[in-house]
Amino acid sequence: MQENANLAVLVVDPNPGMRTSLQNMLGLAGITKIEQAVNAGTAIRQLQQRAFDIILCEYDLASGAGEGQDGQQLLEDLRQHRLITPSTIFIMLTSEAERDKVVSAAEFAPTDYLLKPFTVDLISTRIKRALDRRGALLPAWQLAAQGRLREAILACANGARAQPRFAADFARVRAELHTTLGEHPEAAAVYRDVLAERPLGWAALGLARTLLALGQGDDARAILEELLATNPRLMAGYDLLARCLEADGEPALAQSVLADAIAISPHVVQRLRKLGELALTTGDMAVAETSFRQVVSKARYSAFRDPEDHVSLVKTLVARGDLLQVSGVIRDLERTLRAAPGYDACHAYANALLHDKTGNSGAAVTDLQNAVSAVRAKNALSSSLKLELARACLAHRLDEQAAGVMLTVVNDAGSGVSPDQAMTVFVNAGRTDLLENMDQQLKAQAQILLGVADEKRNMGDVRGAVQTLREALHLAPRNLQVMAATAGGILRQINELGWDHPLGQAAASLLDGIRAQDAQHPRLATLTEEYQAARRKYGIAAG
Repeated sequence: MQENANLAVLVVDPNPGMRTSLQNMLGLAGITKIEQAVNAGTAIRQLQQRAFDIILCEYDLASGAGEGQDGQQLLEDLRQHRLITPSTIFIMLTSEAERDKVVSAAEFAPTDYLLKPFTVDLISTRIKRALDRRGALLPAWQLAAQGRLREAILACANGARAQPRFAADFARVRAELHTTLGEHPEAAAVYRDVLAERPLGWAALGLARTLLALGQGDDARAILEELLATNPRLMAGYDLLARCLEADGEPALAQSVLADAIAISPHVVQRLRKLGELALTTGDMAVAETSFRQVVSKARYSAFRDPEDHVSLVKTLVARGDLLQVSGVIRDLERTLRAAPGYDACHAYANALLHDKTGNSGAAVTDLQNAVSAVRAKNALSSSLKLELARACLAHRLDEQAAGVMLTVVNDAGSGVSPDQAMTVFVNAGRTDLLENMDQQLKAQAQILLGVADEKRNMGDVRGAVQTLREALHLAPRNLQVMAATAGGILRQINELGWDHPLGQAAASLLDGIRAQDAQHPRLATLTEEYQAARRKYGIAAG
């Protein structure tokens, strides 16, 4: 048991007797570096300060009192906010009476769970099994964490041959790495190979997810419907099926699917939030209110509460005309989330919704101006709420404020909002008169970024130059100068640092785009030859 001596373990349990018992059991297994947490908040604070190899977590952290996060909600926060890595061993402790609830935790991939009561031998066996798996996968995880995804994929392939009992685990990591690289056909091939051996739920989910990314929504939907028919407790399947249905323009069916999931697993905040959003879309305000109330309630004890959930509830109650309840929700927001990121903007926008409903246009305008000022100062809102704020500003003829909010959205390359989508906001509001000014501002910012990219290239930072060029391309996706500059920067990086499949695809796509707009573009022939030369240099087959 000497190999366990250096393991750092965090025990999360509200019961002092159980914490002592677990510490004694771990001691008998040779583990002595043990810290304790009495609830989710304490655990999060400790995990923010240091990493642990193993987390042993009681499911019922409230000890039946119904207050505070349970183990499943803690795990959701840890995964979502990346306080634990894939190599962290998370074991859920639960009683037989709570076993059905643990299905919720399973979708967040705890390493294992233990039914109480358990013995020293059992906990030792489970920890050893988890450590063996971690030891096998650790080289690939470490390479991935360093951004060396190609080498991580190769490590998975080699690891599966050297340790075939973990072949399925290696395949899963390899498929996820291909997905991260945008190589969805390669990921789909891995998932199909796994399914040819065994009908594993995660592999079917992964295949459906890659097919959806490839635009094969009908095939993804068929896989998910069959999967849920045979395994109705595979909760992530409902989430993905709802995404398929929403993408197909069927929000009511998507809402029904999530309602079925919540009937089985009612504790997942992200799913409840999505159900509320879909219910708003379909006009089902009763379901929207119920969902957002549950989100606000269940997230109350989370260290990562989001004031936007209060805004969603306010929006629903305003639509229902329940203004007394709206005031109560705003007071709760003021009382409990004043220190949260995004509070100022959310508080101002929630008040704007209330004042707008009561016909107090002057107060609504003031609140909207305050919300915009908060966004400019801290930029803490989600893209979707910023779009809502911009629409509200346009409705009140706050043109400058609307344009400013939209620029913060489009300037964020990770927002998922393209300039075309931003322009649609103005078109739908009947404000096409604002489009030209917005377009000019985006082009001007793209030009500034081209200059920054040149400086980075001259300093030898080819990766940084390409990153900046792609930011410029996000702002001006059809500008020929930007397209050509980005293609040239990508090819320069490939030539100096080696072939990169997603970058190669991006360069090819840019060349096709230039050709479609101007087949006689002065840089097109040179760039095309550089692209073909790079493929020959690295032995990339034509495709």
